[in-house]
Amino acid sequence: MDRLLNPLQIAFGVEQSLTGRRWVWRASEERVAQAIAQRLAAPELIGRLLAARGVISDRAADFLDPTLRAFLPDPSVLTDMDIAAARLADAVQTGETIAIFGDYDVDGACSGALMALGLGALGVPTINYVPDRIREGYGPNAPALLALANQGARLVVCVDCGATAHEALAALRGAADAIVLDHHKLDGPPPAIVATVNPNRLDDRSGLNNVCAATVAFLTLIATQRVLRRRGFFDGRAEIDLFSMLDLVALATVCDVMPLTGLNRALVTQGLKIMARRSRPGIAALLDIAGVNEAPGAMTCGFALGPRINAAGRIDQADLGLRALLAADTGTAMDLAKRLDEINRQRQAVEAGLLDEAMDMAAAQFAAGAAVALVSGVDWHPGVVGIVAGRIKEAFNRPVLVAGISQGRATGSGRSITGIDLGSAIIAAREAGLLLKGGGHAMAAGFTLDAAQLDTLHQFLNDRLAAAALLPIATELTLDGTIAVASATEALAEQITRLGPFGAGNAEPLFVVPHARVVRADRIGRTDTTVRAYVDGDRGGRLKTMLFRAKDDALTAALLDRFGAPLHLAGHIRAERWNGKTTTSLILHDASPATCQPGT
Repeated sequence: MDRLLNPLQIAFGVEQSLTGRRWVWRASEERVAQAIAQRLAAPELIGRLLAARGVISDRAADFLDPTLRAFLPDPSVLTDMDIAAARLADAVQTGETIAIFGDYDVDGACSGALMALGLGALGVPTINYVPDRIREGYGPNAPALLALANQGARLVVCVDCGATAHEALAALRGAADAIVLDHHKLDGPPPAIVATVNPNRLDDRSGLNNVCAATVAFLTLIATQRVLRRRGFFDGRAEIDLFSMLDLVALATVCDVMPLTGLNRALVTQGLKIMARRSRPGIAALLDIAGVNEAPGAMTCGFALGPRINAAGRIDQADLGLRALLAADTGTAMDLAKRLDEINRQRQAVEAGLLDEAMDMAAAQFAAGAAVALVSGVDWHPGVVGIVAGRIKEAFNRPVLVAGISQGRATGSGRSITGIDLGSAIIAAREAGLLLKGGGHAMAAGFTLDAAQLDTLHQFLNDRLAAAALLPIATELTLDGTIAVASATEALAEQITRLGPFGAGNAEPLFVVPHARVVRADRIGRTDTTVRAYVDGDRGGRLKTMLFRAKDDALTAALLDRFGAPLHLAGHIRAERWNGKTTTSLILHDASPATCQPGT
């Protein structure tokens, strides 16, 4: 592999690739890379890749083998955790009914499942509730909370929601206690309830700002079990195996796009091991429906499991994902998995119906100089606007908000990019009186407002997030090095795999395969949106190359042209297993005509 170069040096002289990107080398300090390789007795490649990701030699071993012993904090570092754990322990010991009020996304479903399973194993009767996205919207509402109290709940635990639900939670006073387990930004005081455990509340000093709600729920169960242990509750009875639930924490962490570093990395690494056992019927059924035969990874969570669990909350019955995760037998689990798969197909159709229109509207706004796109349409389905916002954000490297308008109100979701805090901007807009509801975190937010205020909100966001206008429209493609076709071996792919799980905060390494010539290519798959090609290197060797979500664009055309000029290919090197056979593939992200040299 070529040396990893200094930051912002142009890779192979590519200023504009076939997808319009500039290629740059990821920074790496040779001295640090060598120290890591020596300390780990690892190949030089591993040292360079770790150094390029900011790993220091003293923590390199923990990065490659992240254990909970090394990273799991004392739950008490979270503000209000001890109060919440004591109240939950009281409920366990007195046999109170606990209602679990969740959210309709993956993090909400996993958080709800964690609390239901953990409290259920402690003998607590629970009631699960997930609000309908269209009729009730996000977060707690007074009618639903009071209905839970009327069903006998004496404690309501809100998971992945509730941090700003002051008025709704106030309706419970005198009827039931409330605890919030959340991670969304909280810029003011928490609700006046028993406890709000949220690492993003202003007075929290835990440093756990980048964990999802499922992690907060997991830590709460640890703290609750600890209180019960101290009270002698487990004298003569077994404690619950909380670590068997880490598959749910891993799934939520990946799907909520939390950075896969530190604690999150340890939780996902260990959780994926639990998931590989397929001991949870709902997850096992979803893996089968998605055709996942190998050990699941972060991509499995993000692209196979997550969309199916999310789909029901977007356009159908909001609690189907939660019910699938809680399914106790394979028959029920498979029935729910099949239903979620079908709903996901419906979701894809709904999304496709408005994506092109929303993309064109956003393109016009960015062409006019907007820092942020805010697009809307009458009767756009509120269940898919967040996905559409994410697609547009990826295309333009700008924050994007998409809203559906119904009966004079606009309800939408936004997605942002690294370094542009959309959640804080939405909270500021709410505090300025522009929104009826709004909140979120740095990378994503939700909002509701009078449709007549859309233009005013757009101007507010353009002013507040003006720095986004200075970013390039097409993101730079940051590359880790070069790999010759002949060097792209299974052994190399296995070395790279050691750095996983990959995702937010730990990007999968991207390499340039230079001077590759396409010798065979065809479209495959049910919708012909995947291109499979075989390329030869200028120094020998042949490499299978896969392009997913192929469009009718220059990149696809170049890969399909087996009589074309040689290409520099940029992508991930992976070892793929199928029917007991392992092959090395390049998962293509970009390409450029091979007219430039490796120099800068």
